[in-house]
Amino acid sequence: MDLNNCKATRQSYGEELLELGKEYSNIVVLDADLSKSTMTNLFSKEIPERFFDIGIAEQDMMATAAGLATCNKIPFVSTFAVFACGRAYDQIRNSICYPNLNVKICATHGGITVGEDGATHQMLEDFALMRVLPNMRVFCPSDDLQTKWLIRKMSSEKGPMYARMGRLKTPSIYDENDEFNIGGSYQFGYGKDGTIFACGMMVAEAIKAQKILKENNIDVRVVDMYSIKPIDRDVIIKSAKETGVLISVEEHSVIGGLGSSISEVLTDEYPKKLIRMGINDRFGKSGNAVQLMKFFKLTAEDIAQKMMINLEIN
Repeated sequence: MDLNNCKATRQSYGEELLELGKEYSNIVVLDADLSKSTMTNLFSKEIPERFFDIGIAEQDMMATAAGLATCNKIPFVSTFAVFACGRAYDQIRNSICYPNLNVKICATHGGITVGEDGATHQMLEDFALMRVLPNMRVFCPSDDLQTKWLIRKMSSEKGPMYARMGRLKTPSIYDENDEFNIGGSYQFGYGKDGTIFACGMMVAEAIKAQKILKENNIDVRVVDMYSIKPIDRDVIIKSAKETGVLISVEEHSVIGGLGSSISEVLTDEYPKKLIRMGINDRFGKSGNAVQLMKFFKLTAEDIAQKMMINLEIN
């Protein structure tokens, strides 16, 4: 992990979207008056004829994207996660998922690290809302390269897809030789003491926690669960069988998100306790993003401490 090479996943999204737009003439981009923040402005500056700023009308944007998909276009639709999932849920459900249309919803500014924008803009329920929809696939990339791999893969596979990108810069985790597959995951280390499942910017925190634990003679593995639906059932079962304490950590409510997805697999296949770290059934809070991570106990130190406490109990 390169802490000196950091980039926001929303920036990576904007860059890869522009590259795809240059390669494929059927890719179109829609935004809801937030293109400077979602980084779709990179596309709009160079390919303005295929960029549509719908304005502050997210429901209309989703319905328009559905219409474009019926004309063999590949619409990439962007706004903040709270508006994409919350304000336009009916249109996503009935106009995109029900007819199984090829619309890619790429939302930014998810989780508490939206920071000072406050609780109303900190979307903590998007994984839950999106993964329950039939035909929808749900992703949360963790760094620059993985985001670009994901966006390219989304463009080549048909059907509704949802990807959450963050506001803050995140460290580089992957290199060009690593693999990316829909429904896959990526494992760091082979520790037997425990497993930390994470997604998005929490992957970097989990890897930092892994190093802290190593210094305390505790050897754990970290699994980047970038594909929340479909989820990598095999790696969950394998980790449950091979390691001690299981922890999931996410910048999302503990209800309905990554931890819930993992729990469902364990219940079906290999019943075992999972400790879920995330936002505990409450709204977010306005404040500096780093301070909020500490407030909600989602830092590397918090993850390491949770692992150590539960290893002692076991």
